[in-house]
Amino acid sequence: MSNSGRTGLPAAPVTPCCPPIISAELSQVDAAGMAAMFKALSDPVRLRLFSKVASHPAGEACVCDIADVGVSQPTVSHHLKKLREVGLLTSQRRGTWVYYRVDPSVVAAMSALLAMSAPSTF
Repeated sequence: MSNSGRTGLPAAPVTPCCPPIISAELSQVDAAGMAAMFKALSDPVRLRLFSKVASHPAGEACVCDIADVGVSQPTVSHHLKKLREVGLLTSQRRGTWVYYRVDPSVVAAMSALLAMSAPSTF
């Protein structure tokens, strides 16, 4: 487990990794990194876990509070590990529990990558 060490601190300024996809061609390295993040989020269980952490009122969530996604605890741990490996979540062990937090700079990078200059029609 990684130790984020950011509990209770204000969020750091967010700097996207790459320009919006419509403004410049992605480098091979940027494309591989962003594809890994989107691939991790393409699983419905991972997407639900990510959403539970991101929407948690405290800004971080104990694994004990987010494990009710319809799969076993070992499967939850596997999915959380995948989200950590691609950098979407950070974690911190406190006693016997692990707390997860969304890395805002990574989410901002994903959002900026998909940003369009024209307004959305959704």
